[in-house]
Amino acid sequence: MPDYLHPLRFGSFITPIAAAPQHPVDLALLSEELGLDLVTFQDHPYQAAFQDTWTLLSWVAAKTSRIHVSGNVLNLPLRQPAVLARALASLDRLSDGRVELGIGTGGYFEAMATMGAPLLTPAEAVSGLDEALDIIRGIWDTTDASPLHVDGTHHRVAGAARGPAPAHDIPIWVGAYKPRMQRILGRKGDGWLPSLPWLKPGDVERGNRIIDDSARAAGRAPSDVTRLMNVTPQYDADELAELAIEHGVSVFILGSDDPRELERFATRTAPEIRGRVETARSAKGSRVAAQGVRGVQAAPAVQAPREFHDDPIPDALAPRVLLPGDRGYERYTSGYFRGARPGLVVRPESPAEVQQAVRFAARHRDLPLGLLSGGHGLSGRSLNDGGIVIALDALNGIAIGEGSTVRVGPGARWGEVAKALSPHGLALTAGDYGGVGVGGLATTAGIGWFARERGLTIDHLRSVEIVTADGELVHASDTENPDLFWAVRGAGANFGVVVSFEFEAHPVSQEVGFAMLVYAPDDLTAFLEGWGAAIEGADPTVTGTLMIGPARPGAPAAVQAMIVVDEHDPDTVVRRLQPFARLAPLTDQSVQLVPYAALLELPAGGEQQHGRGEPHGHSGLVRHLDHDVAQKLTRLISSRSSFILSIRSAGGAVADQRADATAYAWRDANFLLAMIGSGSGEVEQRWAELVPSLEGMYLSFETDTGPEVLARAFPPAHLARLRRLKSVWDPTGLFRDNFFIDPAPSGA
Repeated sequence: MPDYLHPLRFGSFITPIAAAPQHPVDLALLSEELGLDLVTFQDHPYQAAFQDTWTLLSWVAAKTSRIHVSGNVLNLPLRQPAVLARALASLDRLSDGRVELGIGTGGYFEAMATMGAPLLTPAEAVSGLDEALDIIRGIWDTTDASPLHVDGTHHRVAGAARGPAPAHDIPIWVGAYKPRMQRILGRKGDGWLPSLPWLKPGDVERGNRIIDDSARAAGRAPSDVTRLMNVTPQYDADELAELAIEHGVSVFILGSDDPRELERFATRTAPEIRGRVETARSAKGSRVAAQGVRGVQAAPAVQAPREFHDDPIPDALAPRVLLPGDRGYERYTSGYFRGARPGLVVRPESPAEVQQAVRFAARHRDLPLGLLSGGHGLSGRSLNDGGIVIALDALNGIAIGEGSTVRVGPGARWGEVAKALSPHGLALTAGDYGGVGVGGLATTAGIGWFARERGLTIDHLRSVEIVTADGELVHASDTENPDLFWAVRGAGANFGVVVSFEFEAHPVSQEVGFAMLVYAPDDLTAFLEGWGAAIEGADPTVTGTLMIGPARPGAPAAVQAMIVVDEHDPDTVVRRLQPFARLAPLTDQSVQLVPYAALLELPAGGEQQHGRGEPHGHSGLVRHLDHDVAQKLTRLISSRSSFILSIRSAGGAVADQRADATAYAWRDANFLLAMIGSGSGEVEQRWAELVPSLEGMYLSFETDTGPEVLARAFPPAHLARLRRLKSVWDPTGLFRDNFFIDPAPSGA
């Protein structure tokens, strides 16, 4: 049987004894102290001598900081799957992604019936598990905005709301002993979790074969299913290492409540197993692919020569490369909304390494190429499936020069930039959320909280260092390679990898006014017209954004406004907000003075991204929120779907530049409309009805592609110029996976 090459993991399996309630907690804390990866607890809710396992898991998760927690295994018939899914997601979010799900049918059916569970046959319990897995997955799948329906015989939900999403992709481990349950696991599960003392000779081989065949039949790889094993102290390191080498077991969980046995397992047995397995794998010439337990990462034990599509990875680039299964790879499988599985990720740490990465990508022209700044991106184009991703998050330096100049790496985030500039009384208008990466926004446009007063982010850009398609490092500014500099400011992802931006920051008040207003308008069309007129008539220091969700039957749409006033005097702030307070009834309001950097402040520990599926986003710009546009927006908001519509200020100083000054052309627009959601037929149709009223779009918010979409993104003269420049700087179209602009034919 195969070694699935998963990383080795070790854990403890503890009895939740009630007579000494602190004892299992102490053993969990010891497990973490000993360096074990996982602590698990039995779950027998009908056993009065035991504490409730879910309560114990929650308590231990709060008491620990590193170790993962799981039931071993949770008793499904006594834990309603939809509620269990929400409980798991909640605890996972509270514990920063340290919860796993071990689940089973219970087995002791008569005892379970005494606690109110239906008296099931084994076959019925397995059918119930099959249904429950669909419910649990469905509750976690927040990329699907439709209500969840599972009409099972034993478990069902009828229109349940989905969410919350867990903090990480929680694996589902199943305690499966019989073929039918193992086939279900192969189709739907993430891990096989039996107990070694319960297995007969040949059971591991048979179980692996059934699971592997079932996984393949479902279009999955056998390695998608981690093999775990509950063991007891009677098994020595040689026996357990053989399970890893010959049968693919990668997670060993010791069942013992004796602290001495736990210590021996962690400090002696586990290292011996690891050494034997590493030796065997090395002898086989295999590279350990650390892809096993989701949400838990480990470095490969052995580094063998690395290749990608039979192409040896250059030695100079190899330390920066992540292949599927490597420690750190999972970070690059999720954006803010979208999930992906790149074939290779390169994390360069210098411009020279970016050059090497681009040259390597050019050797694989047939594969997708994503450029990832590392921040909060909505379209999801920075990631791909099976291709190459050049991740620039390590190029995140921020250097403040003389006067008001600042040099920023593409991997920095705007919240970090605001924090670095704040002590100098400076800022850069840049988006409205601190988790956005510098590279993506600064090559698109940059509509931020000071747009009406200071213009776009690209209007403050003075030069760039960019690696072009031939792997050369080029400087571009108004005086050096000015055509390339023009193109970078609005269509930058088409022309290379910017490795450094030089901006001229602008002064900012020590504190600015920030208002959050929640409206309940009786007439949404009239409200939108009034909002548009109020924004256009406001002082240039005022910039505002509306966030609107779909209206529910019989209830007005909930409209939240966020308004920034670049003014430190409270009376002036209040006076400039007055026109907005009169637009519609307010159900909530907050006005305060805060440092600008606080508006973009990132959460402690940074932002974790867990996107899955495919986002559906659209964008467009309008000069005015006139009656026609407001009516169409009202129809859109009444769609029976799940989405968020934002209306951002984009006027004022944005128009101070000529339309042809940069590749971004839509200088006369006062508003940016952006929608992201489920992509249902109704909402797509109503957005299509709005398109004729739009001029241009904002590339970072648009997920549609194709010639007709590209024609909306740039005016004809701009697009023609961009195509000519593309033929000069990237004639083969290496950079083609983010709003691809076809090079003009030779000689055009």
